[in-house]
Amino acid sequence: MNKNKEIKEMVREKYTLIAEQTKEDNENSCCGVGGCCTVDYTIFSDDYSNLKGYNPDADLGLGCGLPTEFAMIKRGDTVVDLGSGAGNDCFIAREITGETGLVVGLDMTEVMIEKATQNAKKLKFKNVEFRLGEIENMPIENNFADVVVSNCVLNLVPDKVKAIKETYRILKPGGHFSISDVVLKRKLPEGLKKDAEMYAGCVAGAILQEEYLKIIEKAGFKNISVQKEKLVALPDDILKNYLSDAEMKDFKQNSSGIFSITVYAEKPS
Repeated sequence: MNKNKEIKEMVREKYTLIAEQTKEDNENSCCGVGGCCTVDYTIFSDDYSNLKGYNPDADLGLGCGLPTEFAMIKRGDTVVDLGSGAGNDCFIAREITGETGLVVGLDMTEVMIEKATQNAKKLKFKNVEFRLGEIENMPIENNFADVVVSNCVLNLVPDKVKAIKETYRILKPGGHFSISDVVLKRKLPEGLKKDAEMYAGCVAGAILQEEYLKIIEKAGFKNISVQKEKLVALPDDILKNYLSDAEMKDFKQNSSGIFSITVYAEKPS
């Protein structure tokens, strides 16, 4: 098995375990699947509870932004959510698109798809669907979506170039995306970068912001802008599992360099 496949399987297994727990379980057990020796996924998340369409059953506390808040979704739009999880962003998008729109969630984890589908049935939504698939090879036709959103998922994807190209492919000409993700302002210490658990925690898979934006530009997107940015501070009880005392001191003195950003870009008409 090559490195990319190993990473995908590790992420799939991790998020399968998370899907089987509640948001409260995730918060109380640090990362939702073990003790505090692993990554607290909720340190990245923003509060969704005041947004129309919010459904607590669909919120596992795994995001790092509020992409739907910035996505300029209109009534009747077709929206695709990449890495849709239990359906949280999809249901908020559905509140905006209304009954005349269509919302499609894509996720590579079967348990997440099942959970999201159950949530949609409870809400009696007829125009929200969930598809099993990978972002680097989406089971979605060309020129399909008016808007693409994603929340703290693309940095879990090993081949980010292919993921962004696929995003370009499924967008209609004149369509756009709003993606929340984790990026770096400086390179990570090797201890953080190499650890598989940190990859699933949205840290080790992150790349430099400059490189991230360049990938989007090279895919053909225009009018690229960072809509929101916030520093992510990793707690000491996480850092000490991956760094020596000296490394941790240097890491904190020079700032973590880990940021959550929401990026907007358009596919030319």
